[in-house]
Amino acid sequence: MTADTSQLIRSGESEAVEFKQSTGELREILETVGAFANTHGGTILVGVTNAGDVVGVTIGKDTLESLANAIHQSTDPRLFPSLTTTQLEGKTVLVLRVDESPIKPVLVQGRGFKRVGRSNHLLSSAEVTYLSLASRSLSWDAGPADGYGLSDLDPEAVRRFLIAAQRERNLAIDPNAPLEEVLEKLKLQQDGQPTRAALLLFGQDPQHFLRQSEVRVARFKGTQPLHFLDMKVIEGRLIEQRQAMMEFVERHISMAAEIKGLEREERWEYPLAALREAVTNAICHRDYQDGGNVQVRIFDDRLEVWSPGLLPPGLSLEALRHTHRSLPRNHLLAHAFFLIKFIEQWGTGTLRMIELCQEAGLPEPEFAEISGAFVVTFRQSKLTPEYLAGLGLNERQMKAVEYVRQHDRIANQEYARLVSVSSRTATRDLSELVKKGIFQQVGRGKGSYFALA
Repeated sequence: MTADTSQLIRSGESEAVEFKQSTGELREILETVGAFANTHGGTILVGVTNAGDVVGVTIGKDTLESLANAIHQSTDPRLFPSLTTTQLEGKTVLVLRVDESPIKPVLVQGRGFKRVGRSNHLLSSAEVTYLSLASRSLSWDAGPADGYGLSDLDPEAVRRFLIAAQRERNLAIDPNAPLEEVLEKLKLQQDGQPTRAALLLFGQDPQHFLRQSEVRVARFKGTQPLHFLDMKVIEGRLIEQRQAMMEFVERHISMAAEIKGLEREERWEYPLAALREAVTNAICHRDYQDGGNVQVRIFDDRLEVWSPGLLPPGLSLEALRHTHRSLPRNHLLAHAFFLIKFIEQWGTGTLRMIELCQEAGLPEPEFAEISGAFVVTFRQSKLTPEYLAGLGLNERQMKAVEYVRQHDRIANQEYARLVSVSSRTATRDLSELVKKGIFQQVGRGKGSYFALA
């Protein structure tokens, strides 16, 4: 126990560790207990300063019992964390271990908290609803679409979906089976009514049911969302929306051709597979109780995909860059998208986006939460003509940068032939590119070459 506690102190405060100087910080202790219970659990060390200095606490006859009672009485559902003490540097440290609660949200004096990094944050009303449904293995899209019936669904859309699911995942449901039977097997019917997911997937008019399910896509002039060059509002079912969004994107991003060996290859400004992943996630995992729309914003220097709703509790922006579990907000929509191979439900989508951008020689996508929305931003390479000109590069050097972007490397003599200069001038030009941090020299002597830094 002592060794474990010492290691926690050395590692510092984190998403699963909190230091408190004394039991006098009762309110903060209670909030952290609730935040840990609503996230992944954690440990509170009382008798340790924020800086990690052990100051110890005085433990009286009733200290542990009083703290336990305060936790029981302040939490709903009631929590019973482990309370023990250990000796460090001749001082007593109280160790409070909290498990993740199977029933969420846990409220502390009527308020819910989640753990984000080293701090506690209040849960929004949408997050409280999400946790409540998720802890009962439910989600908003599984509820009945009140006032709507089977006649509001398009049987042909259902049949097309079943054919695709049969092809992609070997789904054993006859595409010509009665509609009610299909919905029952896919759990898209509740008490004789189609679920909300059914309306969004197969509805005759999904926007009549849920206005905010329309999608907005736009190409802006420049780098600010001020002047539209083109804009479209996409209505209809989610599966068709995805295709329409990608068609709009392909019309408004550029494609270049490269010659690799004897083959001519075409390369999009952004990897289409990464954009498709972001668009799919946006319409599948968005918060449909939020009144906003999924948006794709295309600028001169970047492309943004906006999805209403923040990340579900249990997921952080940093976690998206590493192996993480899948936490779909809309269980039925996610399952339907899985059946037709739009998603994999392994929590690997963001990792694929990162990998595809890296392979394309682009900056990694940025993940952010802005104004209640989750935003994925894809950026072009910084090595634009404007950026290079701002660094004082001449036309020969800019030609060298473009050549290396397409062919991965360039040697001194190769550059001299490319821009028709002497070997000495080539050396000077390339050395300047190294000094400016654009190129790096690989190797020395005859076999050396230059690549992007």
